[in-house]
Amino acid sequence: MSVENPRRITLQEEDDGWWCAIDEETGVASQGPTRKEALENLDEAVELTEEALAEDTPAPEPNAPWFSE
Repeated sequence: MSVENPRRITLQEEDDGWWCAIDEETGVASQGPTRKEALENLDEAVELTEEALAEDTPAPEPNAPWFSE
């Protein structure tokens, strides 16, 4: 990632107090009980997704009931 191509992340607090973080470029989402944990979980999820894509293996099916389009 560079300054010319910043990473856009949407971060929102849900009604139950948990936080949802979404990487807009990849469409990967994660959650956590705090903003910090949601962002840390998102970083891990994006990394795992990028590894799966680099290895040409399928990424795990999304299981994010808190997030619906």
